[in-house]
Amino acid sequence: MIKKIILSACLLVSFVSFAQQGTASPYSFYGIGDIKFKGTLENRSMAGVSVEQDSIHINVENPASYAGLMLTTFTVGGTYGTSSVKSQTEKANSTRSTFDYLLVGIPMGKFGAGFGLIPVSSVGYKIRNDNSGTQGETSTQYEGEGGLNKAFLALAYKIMPKWNVGVDLQYNFGKIETTSIEAITGVSSATRETNTSILSGVNFDIGTMYQTKIYKKMELFTSLSYTFGSKVTSDSERTIEVDGDSDVITTDPANIILKMPNKITIGAGIGEARKWLVGTSLAFQSTGEFANYYNTKENVSYEKYAKYSLGGYYIPNYTSFSSYFSRITYRAGFKYEKIGLVINNESIKDVGISLGVGFPITGSFSNVNFGIEYGKKGTVSANLVQENYLNFSLSFSFNDKWFVKNKYN
Repeated sequence: MIKKIILSACLLVSFVSFAQQGTASPYSFYGIGDIKFKGTLENRSMAGVSVEQDSIHINVENPASYAGLMLTTFTVGGTYGTSSVKSQTEKANSTRSTFDYLLVGIPMGKFGAGFGLIPVSSVGYKIRNDNSGTQGETSTQYEGEGGLNKAFLALAYKIMPKWNVGVDLQYNFGKIETTSIEAITGVSSATRETNTSILSGVNFDIGTMYQTKIYKKMELFTSLSYTFGSKVTSDSERTIEVDGDSDVITTDPANIILKMPNKITIGAGIGEARKWLVGTSLAFQSTGEFANYYNTKENVSYEKYAKYSLGGYYIPNYTSFSSYFSRITYRAGFKYEKIGLVINNESIKDVGISLGVGFPITGSFSNVNFGIEYGKKGTVSANLVQENYLNFSLSFSFNDKWFVKNKYN
């Protein structure tokens, strides 16, 4: 059954562009756009905490996790988000729907493998400065869409019953297209500039996970992963139109190298497997070089990224036959994040809380997950904007046994 589901989902994804407008944040103007959470809804509902070696849920954040799977797992997720962006004088609202990920994990004895598609970043903004009421003043309009995505293949190995190691290889690809229009009040001509960048590159992660019993049924869970710095090639082209089609200038294609920084993530937690967990995750990333010629600004710089998360889950009784609600998984988390962007000498931060529930599908290990995330990014200080967002996410996780011979015809 799961094989048919995977095939159908892959056919569906072939019609879905991963260059979707997955954000409405004005901060996606900079660099390669809004950096997306690299993980499933189950982990996102715990603010990114993913330290347990789960046997039926995929953990994309650490490739060592695939050696802990007991069943072949397929998961797909999406999000409907709303956001309110405000400055000291204005306010605007937006909505969006995104396809978040398609992932497969396969247990193979002491080995485990995984592959899938997942967004890395997203560009989606519309910024307008209207001075049309003043003669001789310039009005500008900026729009952008696209982003960077990755296809990956992971392999993990169980060194000891409670100790896994893993590695994943990633191919990054995508397209970013931006448009800017300038018009002077009282002048009939206008200038339109269109920039298109085709992105591609390769990088890889390594990770390890270890857990041990510390008191009766209580266990200690630990996780460590490292993303190596890499390069992304941006094949870019610029077209300038003056006064409609009367004068079109296309510049020679430029080959620009963007530097993706290295990143280390450390996590630890305590709990009872399939009962409860409380954990924390710390992520640190060096400064990247994301500037392209169309989004370079004098008041913008990049700094080291940092994220601090606290979260966990609770299952009243996952083996209960009499009460369905006792088998539901309840999740919650809190995050504080410095996204690595500095504008007008102001470090941009993202603070949020998340809640989630996992509904088991009766008669199987499969489940349906629902999550809510509320957060605030940026500030109205320093002539900037504050973005308040509310995301509603849904995912399906299907589990089955592969490579098992039928005993009866």
